[in-house]
Amino acid sequence: MGTNNMEAALLQKMFLAAAARLNAKKEWINELNVFPVPDGDTGTNMTMTIMSAADEVKKLADVNIDSLAKTISSGTLRGARGNSGVILSQLCRGFTREIAEHGKINKPILAAACQRAVETAYKAVMKPKEGTILTVAKGVADKAMEICKSECTIPEMFAQVLEHGDYVLSKTPDMLPVLKQAGVVDSGGQGLMEVLKGAYDALVGNSVDYEIIEPSAEGGAAASFNISTENIDTSDIKFGYCTEFIILLEKQFTDDDELEFKKFLMSIGDSLVCVPDDEIVKIHVHTNDPGLAIQRALTYGQLTKLKIDNMRLEHKEKLFNEAQKAEAAKEEEQLRSEMEAGASASDDGFEINDDGERKAAGFVTVSMGEGLDEIFKSLGVDYIISGGQTNNPSTEDMLNAIAKVNADTIYIFPNNSNIILAANQAKELTDDKEIAVVPSKTVPQGIAALIEFIDGKSTEDNLARMTEAMANVKSGSVTYAVRDTVIDDKEIKENDIMGIGDAGIISVGKDIKETTLDMISHLVDDDSELISIYFGEDVNEDTANELGDAISAQFPDVDVEVNPGGQPIYYYLISVE
Repeated sequence: MGTNNMEAALLQKMFLAAAARLNAKKEWINELNVFPVPDGDTGTNMTMTIMSAADEVKKLADVNIDSLAKTISSGTLRGARGNSGVILSQLCRGFTREIAEHGKINKPILAAACQRAVETAYKAVMKPKEGTILTVAKGVADKAMEICKSECTIPEMFAQVLEHGDYVLSKTPDMLPVLKQAGVVDSGGQGLMEVLKGAYDALVGNSVDYEIIEPSAEGGAAASFNISTENIDTSDIKFGYCTEFIILLEKQFTDDDELEFKKFLMSIGDSLVCVPDDEIVKIHVHTNDPGLAIQRALTYGQLTKLKIDNMRLEHKEKLFNEAQKAEAAKEEEQLRSEMEAGASASDDGFEINDDGERKAAGFVTVSMGEGLDEIFKSLGVDYIISGGQTNNPSTEDMLNAIAKVNADTIYIFPNNSNIILAANQAKELTDDKEIAVVPSKTVPQGIAALIEFIDGKSTEDNLARMTEAMANVKSGSVTYAVRDTVIDDKEIKENDIMGIGDAGIISVGKDIKETTLDMISHLVDDDSELISIYFGEDVNEDTANELGDAISAQFPDVDVEVNPGGQPIYYYLISVE
């Protein structure tokens, strides 16, 4: 297929194919992350970012370049998660701005769009680092510009660009020693190459499955298979759990296998949908024991898109919500009558302000556990975004929080280095309020910064105070390794316990308590006065207090506080001040 121009309909297909390929490759991309922590990784963040736009792009009818560009840019900007997702959204933003005024895209316009994409993304990062997704994007753009005026067709140009992009990606370990030591290429760069390769598939007519591009409740790829339960009567439920998953087949799934599997699922449930394909099987079933369905499915291969909903609870919630709506409608009608009556009187009318009195300053913070939520609330936080390291909130999440806080100036505390870019992006998209992003990289930094806020001081003064307070905090976290790797000359095995500081992994061991104590010994110095411990959901209070006693015994001149954090994944979050 040779062409020298691309129209909007083709670009639409290319974007959807790019999203589909990235979604299919996201777990593999996650595995390329250097740090072996069990958190929301690069592949997941980039996929959720592009999927936030893919569904809207898919719905566009009679598409033109302008509408396509706006939809891609808006969707990815608002859905951006994590640093890699924000950078991907900025690449999309720059690219679409360049093509927006053209009815068709030729090679020079395509190359110029790639260049503008890179320029936009580099500007979004305060300290761009080479050996990352930015380096790969720049290599791709430079190659496109180099060959855009040659005699090749667009598909031939695209193929050369992909080849050069793979070459630049292969060199990222030479630019970042931590990649070389771990034996991987940059995960964000790999994600970008999968996006480009997906687009190329559509350009040259390769078969692409677009059906996976459906929005989930979280804004990412769907876990369901377009099976609506809206009209199911849940008042008398025989099988209570709506169970859905996809089997990634590891062996042949014959007609006999399908018949046998369906028979088994019907023996433990109903409402069965079983859709086999060449390499996957999609399953939907209502059952009282999802574990049995999952256990049998695992005999055929690995599982993905697992989703289990308790329909009995959903029914109760539905009844409760309907009752609430009815009561609210009744109250609204009564209030309207009162307002109309008041308006007919001379000066007895009144104005309803649903948001209450506007404040000078408001606070939005990202938190990752009930205990931490309570601490932030006690410090005056107006709105808490659930997320953190295990689930990076999107720019849209930030914008929703900003909209719900009635204040002239809103301070945002990301509390994670991978969320700061999304917060800054939300700041750029907000016009009616002053947004101050406090660059807190950890929860302890966010807590220390909040304590330093002084009402009546200017935004600049408060930011300076908060930044100084964060500089005096040393943070640590304790979790487990999800794979074998080598980082900073430390050999790490799967399930090892890791103590992670602000600059990297400090301690590695087999025991949670001993590893935590070793990490803290590297954080405490002669100026240390306070050690704060926030224990996670997998640690009971007695165990946490035992750790606190051990720390007090080891550092008798330092105060020790033990607090329930409730955070997942991380056994302990530690601050030393």
